[in-house]
This record gives sequence, C-alpha cells and structure tokens, in this order.
Amino acid sequence: MYKPNNMLKKISIAFACGFLALSSFSQKTIAIKCGNLFDTKAGAMLKNQVIMVKGNIVESVTPAASFKEQADTTIDLTNFTVLPGLIDAHTHVLLQQDITTKEYADQLLTESIPYRTLRAARSARISLQNGFTTIRDLETEGAMYADVDVKKAINNNIIPGPRMFVSTRAINTVGHYALSPEEFNWELDLPQGIQIVNGADEARRAVREQIAHGADWIKIYTDRGYYRAADGSYHGLKNFTKDELTAIGDETLGSRKKLVAHAVTHEGIQDAVYAGVTSIEHGFGMDDDCIKLLAEKHVYWCPTIYICDYMSEPRAKLGSIMDKYFMQTFGATFKKALDAGVKIVYGTDIGGYSWDEPQAKDFEYMVKWGMTTVQAIQSATITGAQLLDMEGKIGVIQPNAFADIIAVKGDPLQDIKLLQQVQWVMKNGVVY
Repeated sequence: MYKPNNMLKKISIAFACGFLALSSFSQKTIAIKCGNLFDTKAGAMLKNQVIMVKGNIVESVTPAASFKEQADTTIDLTNFTVLPGLIDAHTHVLLQQDITTKEYADQLLTESIPYRTLRAARSARISLQNGFTTIRDLETEGAMYADVDVKKAINNNIIPGPRMFVSTRAINTVGHYALSPEEFNWELDLPQGIQIVNGADEARRAVREQIAHGADWIKIYTDRGYYRAADGSYHGLKNFTKDELTAIGDETLGSRKKLVAHAVTHEGIQDAVYAGVTSIEHGFGMDDDCIKLLAEKHVYWCPTIYICDYMSEPRAKLGSIMDKYFMQTFGATFKKALDAGVKIVYGTDIGGYSWDEPQAKDFEYMVKWGMTTVQAIQSATITGAQLLDMEGKIGVIQPNAFADIIAVKGDPLQDIKLLQQVQWVMKNGVVY
C-alpha cells in the first residue's frame, strides 16, 4: 500500500500557501484619487474620480462621491490632472544624438554594443520618467538586436522602462546609409547602421532574420538625397526596386507583422505605401498627392517635428540646409494633413536628439499648427494604441486597461507644455 511521504506533504502544503500568498500580494489594490481625470476616448476632463487598480490592471473608474470600495493603498492625486501613460511611436533608445556624421560615427566606431546597451537602459528610464509608458523603438542604429534585450530586461523587471515595441536593425540597400566608405577609409570594414540588402531574395531574408530575432515591426528607408526643386516642391532618390519592396512587404505582412518606413518626400512615401506600410515616419517634404494617398489608404503619419527644427540650424551651419527648408513649409503641410483626415500619431525620434531634451516638445508644434490640445493628447494615447493594435489596453484609463497612468500639475488642455513636466508615473501598476 502507498504511504504518503509526510515531508513531501508538508512541502506541498507550504508551496501552496506560498503560492496563495504571492497571488494575494500581486493582486493588491490601489485606489487613486484624481482631482481631474482626462478621458482620452471622450476627449473630456472628468472631475473627482477614483481609479481602482488591481495588480497591473485598471479595475474601475468611479466618481469619488459614490466610491465605496476598500483598497490596500490609497494615492492622493486630487491636486493633479491624471492621464493615461503617453505613447511615443518613434524613439531610438540605443542612439544618443546624431546631428552630425561625426556624432553618429563616434557611437558606432568607439562604443561597443554592450556599452551602448547600458546607455539605452538610461534612455528607457528617462522615457518612463517623462511619462511615456509605451514606446515604439525604430531601430538600433548598428547595435544589432540589443533593443530586444532592453525590452526583455524591462519585461523581466531588471531595469525600469516603458513597454517596448521594437524593430531591431531596419533595412536599406547597398550604399544608401551610414557609415559610408566615401566618408571614411574605404579599406576598412565599417560597421553599418542598418542591415544592407541587394535584391529581392536578400530583402526577404532580412525580414525573416529580424522577425526571428524578435522584431515586432520591420522598418525600411525608402528615400535619401533630398532636394528642393525650382517650383518649391521636395524630392528625393529612391532606395529600393519594386521587386525588393514587394519582397519586403510580402514577407512582413505574411508574417503578421507591420511595416514602417522612413520616408521624407514624394518618391519615398509613394514607394512605402506601395510596399504596404502602416506608418510613414517624418514626411517633412510630403506633397498634396501624398497627403491624399495617406488619407485614402488609412496610413498613419508620425511627423517627428521637433527633431527637424532642432537639427535645422546646426546642420545649416555645416552646409546642409534641407531641414531649414522643410521647417519653412512643415506647418502648412501638417495643417493640410490634419484637415484631410490623415491619422497623425505622436512620435519624436528622440535619440536622434539628446535624451536630455524634452520628449513632449512635439505637442507644442502640433497645437501651434492646428490641433486642439485634446487632439494632440489623443495622438499620443488612443491613436498610438490603435497603431500598435493595443486599443483598450493602453492610451486609456478604463476597466481592463493596463494601469499605465501619469499626473501633471495644472490642466494640459489649457497649457500643453505641462506635459513636459510629468510629476508622477505608474506603469503596469507600479509607481516609479
């Protein structure tokens, strides 16, 4: 007859009790008292609300007058405006400013990938402290798949940071991205900022490799060599053949991933849409035909405004004046796209400029150029969530959403600059 091992029985009971205790601990409740709560879906400011958080999820949002529940912890934000955590749809945590070729080259030539990854941990923490609880990080600029490691370290609670959607290495064709042998010793085997392909087969293989290594998105660079024509229109040189674009789009979409393109002018934007992109990045020199195309095809536009302005003067002094030209017409282009119904999503390209600069600076331009403050905040909340297929989970404070919550002093609907001064951050139910 089988006789149970008493020691094993005791261990089993102890394990069960420990598991129950751990489950109970992880499901503790937090009541957050809000003086003002911005409802991003309704575009309305609610007064005197209480958010009940259980574990990492929002359980309920209730008017304070009718709130009766007991919570393990209460946080008083009655003197603040509370919003969902913001979403930055274009970042580079592994890049630390590249106004000049030298700044970019120094990072690729003098810093190892482990060293750059340590710096990326700082970038991720800054983003979280800035109130951006979700980011889409659009390539590592020569640091291979280190963005996947940063994402993994955040998810495993090794380092603090936002939830990340990553694109790993990005793709371009031979001779069309830094570091260029034309600018350095051609005898050297120079590191490259992207994965280089030549032909449809290599393009398809690059997509497969990046997805295999953990890419959530596939990024391509569809144009370069920008110039302004005599009639004032902007143009650029194409990077890919139609066969290469077809292979990339087919492999990406066939793998149930999304495609994103760095595309600045008519030629690059047209090719990117042809390939099947979900979003266009930058689009500084976008024309009326491209605006119409984006609206018709429901392609998102991530304009990354501040970086264009930030770089315009320093680059002009070095002889590159295109950013200055773009800034002269950017506001009018933005207004046309807004009026045409293009889906505009908030993104900064931070990393291209210093992580010590404000990450919420783009809001100012968006409001100045025609958005209401409500629309600007929605571009970094509900629109960002739609782009990332995370509707109802991020960008909102409602039952079953992740508990990604921030607070600012004052009313950002009256002064959008207040989003540059986030005072309190919760991500996934944890206060940072």
